[in-house]
Amino acid sequence: MRRRVDRERGSASVEQVGISALVALLLIAAIAAVAAGGEIDAGRSLGSAIGRRLACGPHLPDACEHHPLVPAYGWPLARLARVLAPPPQPLPGPAGLPLVPVDFRRCRQPSCAVDAGPHLTASRRRTTAFTEIVDRRSSLGWVELVYWLYRPSLGWEAVRRRGSQADVDAAAGTRVLAGDDPALVPLETLPGRNHYDFPAGERPPWQWQVEGRYPGWSS
Repeated sequence: MRRRVDRERGSASVEQVGISALVALLLIAAIAAVAAGGEIDAGRSLGSAIGRRLACGPHLPDACEHHPLVPAYGWPLARLARVLAPPPQPLPGPAGLPLVPVDFRRCRQPSCAVDAGPHLTASRRRTTAFTEIVDRRSSLGWVELVYWLYRPSLGWEAVRRRGSQADVDAAAGTRVLAGDDPALVPLETLPGRNHYDFPAGERPPWQWQVEGRYPGWSS
């Protein structure tokens, strides 16, 4: 029994050495990048790239390579979703402040949704729309896109669009970038989307209504 424990301790030590070696290699690479670039920005770029890889690893397939719309809908419909996305529009809140759509996971108070331009709120939250797509091209000849907009204290607004195959083809050259406004988050692949708690007046109409694209990940 004692030998078994000793072996387990030895294997743990090997794992620790491996992790330490990996960290050391990353530090060496960062230093080399700084030296080669001649600026701190070179090292920061490497650090940002490593951070993105670590952050996106546990997420959806292809999340490290593509915008979230792509694994959810495929490239043609992802491009169409970007083309038809409504621009962020402020609406007056209860206190009269102009509120824009935001990501409910990061902002639930009117104070963090105050309009400050198409990209960020006054509290530096991204303007955001949650998307739902139903492809009816094979039966009815069109795709239905729903953009769900959340403004704290005002609740949810649905903006509906329809696109034909011609619209899909016309969007073929559209770039799908994470920095575009508004940020688009597909509900079909949003983890735990049906289990977020909201006040009675702000409950999402889409909860338990959107079919997940990756069962077990987003129910």
